Amino acid sequence: MSFAHCSLCGTESRLIIEHLGICGECIRARFDQARPRTQAAHAETRRAFGLPETPPRTADGIPCSLCSRGCRIGPGERGYCGLRLNRDGRLHHLAGTPTRGVLHWYRDPLPTNCVADWVCAGHRRYGYHNLAVFYASCTLNCLYCQNWHFRQVDPAASDGLSARELADCANARTFCVCYFGGDPASQMPHALASARYLAERGVVVCWETAGTQHPKLMDRAVQLSLETGGTVKFDLKAFDEGLHVALTGASNRRTLDNFVRAAARFAERPEPPLVVASTLLVPGYVTPDEVGRIARFIAEVNPHVPYALLGFAPNFYVPDLPRTSAGHAEVALEAARAAGLTNVRIGNRHLLSRDY
Repeated sequence: MSFAHCSLCGTESRLIIEHLGICGECIRARFDQARPRTQAAHAETRRAFGLPETPPRTADGIPCSLCSRGCRIGPGERGYCGLRLNRDGRLHHLAGTPTRGVLHWYRDPLPTNCVADWVCAGHRRYGYHNLAVFYASCTLNCLYCQNWHFRQVDPAASDGLSARELADCANARTFCVCYFGGDPASQMPHALASARYLAERGVVVCWETAGTQHPKLMDRAVQLSLETGGTVKFDLKAFDEGLHVALTGASNRRTLDNFVRAAARFAERPEPPLVVASTLLVPGYVTPDEVGRIARFIAEVNPHVPYALLGFAPNFYVPDLPRTSAGHAEVALEAARAAGLTNVRIGNRHLLSRDY
């Protein structure tokens, strides 16, 4: 059992991320003081994989508008996601275009452990499979990333697939496709192109994303899911902006704005639900109170949007926190219901502990 120390208030607790060195309460209450430490913590994790420590903001750099990070990429620099670089004054895409995506895919038998599995279109499609598309890039830097190994992929040297080649991986038993990762936000032109090909073949199109895409790209993704019977699954990691920055290295403003745009269309097709939200219950940080704030935000748009609460397991730069406790999850569940949501569940009870 390890106890970490908060550098701001002096508290020692099992529920403090040692790599971060600041407790959840101080992040929410004193983020201006916490910011330098959080920036240093994220910079260290980026250096370890040769990725830009922060989004480049060179005054005369080439702007990239694909996501919320607002990169302005100077000569010889790469964008934050690692896929775009300024080569001789032109923006060069290592991946993420219709002609080349860096990813891996597999056939996942239905029903699967989809975030939306209790409400999605594939829930009872026994004998069929989901074409699971894992993009090896991301626009965020979650300290607890469960799929952090994609950072070991060299986008310049790895094999890639065109959008057409990816779509051709579907067969007669492919019921749905889900784009995740990493995050499809970093390779949306490729994802949208392959999704259109798959939609033409009658495949249901789903997304699992933190929602940092340019709003126009997000709108296209939502439209494809609406037309095919798919679901857009938003990972709402935190409502408090400072907490989101501390945990992921980025603001959540674009995520929340894109969620509102998508969830405003929920009534156009509530069954199966067009939009589903989820939140990872990070001990000490994503508390029941934080879940209540997220849930109230969702309910203000549409109280019938399904909401999944997910158990945390130690990973990446957060090996020291315990797994989410059953008590934490149950209180968070009640907080979400009290906020007005009508369809809330704990998504992976098998991960829950009794550690705190």
